[in-house]
Amino acid sequence: MQREWFEKDYYKVLGVASTASAKEITSAYRKLARELHPDANPGDSVAEERFKDVTAAYEVIGDAEKRVQYDEARRMGPMAGGFGAPGGGGFGGPGGIRFDSGDISDLIGNLFSRGGGGGPGRSTSGPRRGSDIEAGLHLTFDDSIHGITTTVNVTSEVRCGDCGGSGAQAGTSPRTCTVCNGVGAVQEPQGFFAFSRPCDHCGGRGRIIDTPCRTCSGAGSVIRPRQVRVRVPQGVRDGQKIRVKGKGGAGANGGPDGDLYVLVSVAADKKFGRKGDNLTISVPITYPEAALGSDVTVPTTSGEAVTIRVPPGTPSGKTFRVRGRGVATTKKTGDLLVTVEIAVPQNMSDGERKALEAYAQLLTESPRTHLET
Repeated sequence: MQREWFEKDYYKVLGVASTASAKEITSAYRKLARELHPDANPGDSVAEERFKDVTAAYEVIGDAEKRVQYDEARRMGPMAGGFGAPGGGGFGGPGGIRFDSGDISDLIGNLFSRGGGGGPGRSTSGPRRGSDIEAGLHLTFDDSIHGITTTVNVTSEVRCGDCGGSGAQAGTSPRTCTVCNGVGAVQEPQGFFAFSRPCDHCGGRGRIIDTPCRTCSGAGSVIRPRQVRVRVPQGVRDGQKIRVKGKGGAGANGGPDGDLYVLVSVAADKKFGRKGDNLTISVPITYPEAALGSDVTVPTTSGEAVTIRVPPGTPSGKTFRVRGRGVATTKKTGDLLVTVEIAVPQNMSDGERKALEAYAQLLTESPRTHLET
């Protein structure tokens, strides 16, 4: 039993009533999962956290057995809150028994570890989901814009190929522990309550492996390096995480494998920068082009150049927007922001210098008049 069950209203997280049917709960979850999925919200940390909360909520109230336990735990919330509360009623009131927060969690967990009629409840050695793992991936700027399918190297637990994850030598099978009947824990009555502890006979696994697999020594999994194919969507951002479902650590006792989260690192580009879904580029122009106006050719990430019209009298630092030439994502396509910068010649010929000096003599107005110097 998890402490979060007392702290979080999973029905509220999914936006359904506590009396909602299983079908309504599933429908609400699928709708929210589509809206909040990391692939649909690249770089949105808020949506990612909400997606995790929605998934956690559905794993509980979307499971009929867990939902019954969750509802019962929520009903006992006020009583559990009284445990150890100074001056409060219940067990924590004056003269009562005081528990710390760890005792409360263990106590409530033991109350629900028993099934109907006081018999053993759900096995603590049942299927367990594998752990999530992370890997880093370095991309060129061009690959991040256009997307790529590549591989990442990871080292993690994988299901043992020789025993299929059972932990038992090929040709044999684990047997159910006769002491705890496969639960993995035994009950110890203590007056009104019943406390549980791991079964000593099976080590809390709920099963006995008489002939362990020689490859994994009975663990059911081994740690090995491997390569995982990753599809990087176009428009992925630096620092974004890509989820590869089922490619994490190996599950136990028939449980599903965890997920792989690939952290993307994008290298800087010599020509282009990025602001959200917009691409940026700085293009140098000559003074005559800025003063008289001109058509300037600008490169794009697609390889097809575009031409922008620089009107007469354009100041240095002016930015022009070329629509639809930015980063294309699943939601939209950004723009290309072209900033023109007047290039000052570093090495002039004699003719250029004389022409510029003659032009300077013709100037009648100072650009610094407004400074009143």
